[in-house]
Amino acid sequence: MSPSSASQIVPVIGPERKSRVVHARFGATEISMIEAAAKAAGLTVSAFVRSLTLEGAGVRPFLTDADRAVLGLLLSEVRAVGVNLNRLARTANRRGSPVGEETRFVGDDVHRVLAAVLLELKSYAERGARFRSGKR
Repeated sequence: MSPSSASQIVPVIGPERKSRVVHARFGATEISMIEAAAKAAGLTVSAFVRSLTLEGAGVRPFLTDADRAVLGLLLSEVRAVGVNLNRLARTANRRGSPVGEETRFVGDDVHRVLAAVLLELKSYAERGARFRSGKR
């Protein structure tokens, strides 16, 4: 099941009795890291692992189609900034020094795109924490 098709048929999983058990083996370091992450998310280890498993299997995908569209646009912006940085570097290497005003514009683009990426990632992290804790 692809992530995009999974996001279209996401079943609503309500509070039901958890009667099935899945056994998994973890090393001491792994389990301590999992316990710390579960505690930080405000979940039991079982709820934390269950949430991550359902997300990883695409049953409850972490990223929606809208999220993927936003990330696609941000990726295009990052590529455009990269092209401008490469062009600026080639020009600077030919002339022996950076081009003044153009350097500032490219720097502004880098800051703008990085701020947008960080803002989106922060919102995904906050949404994931809310979702895992049942607050949606």
